[in-house]
Amino acid sequence: METGAVFPQLPESEPRRAPEGDGGNGSVDGDATRNPFAGLVSHLRASWLSGKTRPMEYRMAQLKALGRFLDDKKQEILEATASDLGKAPFEAELSEILLCKNELHETLNNLSCWMKDEQVDRNLAMQLDSAFIRKDPYGVVLIIAPWNYPIHLFLVPLVGAIAAGNCVIVKPSEVSKKTEKLVAETLPGYLDKDCFAVVTGGVQETTRLLENKFDYIFFTGSPPVGRIIMTAAAKHLTPVTLELGGKNPCYVSDTCDVTNVARRVAWGRFFNAGQTCIAPDYLLCTIEMQEKLLPALRKAIDDFYGPNPRESPDFGRIVSDKQFQRVQRLLGSGRVAIGGQTDEAERYIAPTVLVDVQPLDPVMQEEIFGPILPIIIITNMDEAIDFINSRERPLAVYAFSSDDKVVNQVLERTSSGGFCGNDTLMHVTLPSLPFGGIGNSGLGTHHGKFSFDTFSHHRGCLKRGMGWERLNAPRYPPYSQQKFGVIRATSKVTRKSDCTLL
Repeated sequence: METGAVFPQLPESEPRRAPEGDGGNGSVDGDATRNPFAGLVSHLRASWLSGKTRPMEYRMAQLKALGRFLDDKKQEILEATASDLGKAPFEAELSEILLCKNELHETLNNLSCWMKDEQVDRNLAMQLDSAFIRKDPYGVVLIIAPWNYPIHLFLVPLVGAIAAGNCVIVKPSEVSKKTEKLVAETLPGYLDKDCFAVVTGGVQETTRLLENKFDYIFFTGSPPVGRIIMTAAAKHLTPVTLELGGKNPCYVSDTCDVTNVARRVAWGRFFNAGQTCIAPDYLLCTIEMQEKLLPALRKAIDDFYGPNPRESPDFGRIVSDKQFQRVQRLLGSGRVAIGGQTDEAERYIAPTVLVDVQPLDPVMQEEIFGPILPIIIITNMDEAIDFINSRERPLAVYAFSSDDKVVNQVLERTSSGGFCGNDTLMHVTLPSLPFGGIGNSGLGTHHGKFSFDTFSHHRGCLKRGMGWERLNAPRYPPYSQQKFGVIRATSKVTRKSDCTLL
């Protein structure tokens, strides 16, 4: 997944300096002789150590405040995302508001249950004791969000971080300028400023921010920047979640409803003008299926966006000039079969399908993150699976077939962050499913309870009574085989099929 904070490069916009202040109200220390964010981090750490964020009532109140933010600022969110990405109101309300509200409601409905101590099994020696898992907050956590879904991709992890009882610094992307400004100016008015803060800026600010010790870092972005985040986190032994991306394959078998496949693939590829980390990045199919798919894809694009998608209110734009130029260069791979029109002034790239694409072409070497769909020809399912497995593990794998055995074969013989059979994107809409990558596509998961668990330290706890000391005698020196026999009998874990006679 692309992100605005691509550290080895210059920021795409002039970075805004973090506000100066005394660090006591969500602002940062302006002393140039020290890290500019040290005061803010220290202030939030003091708030966390005070225990303020731990009560369930406090967490619920802050989560409800996030809901009010979404309600009150709905129109401004739609306008900001339209300005930044040309995002259609329907797409923005679905991805930036409705899915966020679903996460909020899922969490509010279940938080009291998630927070309870989890009782665990005890052996014979511990039958009089209490053994449980306590879900503790990590402390002060950092969430670094990207530009492609500039509300959703900071707010969903923020829900989990608040639910788990943490203090949080949110760093929105500077590339989605209007949304960054909206978040920075309005979100602090809804949350407790002693415990939550928004930091803006580009590469320089993010780099300095990462010099501070955090207790957890949640980053959404590209694999190269993910490595930089892990390096910075390693200096403080800080755990991380990395939501990255990659080239998500989409296998289409010869036995399927071509019209339905074309509509579902076109929707998933061209939603948000293709700037979606789980979008199908390329198709794998036989030459015979390609000949059927091309007219079906052409019709689906025409049905969705009309004969000239540039005039459609439902088709977005590339976020910046830099990203436009990068995506435009990828049009040189293979041959344009559908679309291909561009307008740099509008940052418009038409919904495009490429054929005659080779595995070593530029369009197959990086995540496209734009409205381009290459088709790679394979001869059968086995070759498609081998192709998928020869590359880095993706964030999602898609498989289409009228034969459920084919879909299951792709599921069982590949590895990816997530999987969706006979559709695209829809698996991410369920808060009950974990969302995250594997290998090059990420580390860790979130959504629903998985977000709460990600931002919670699962603390193993045992509480014993002060009496019954004679029961402990077998473990104390001087040792003997008789004592060991007692220890073994009272603490041994046996197989279910074993039978132990006492």
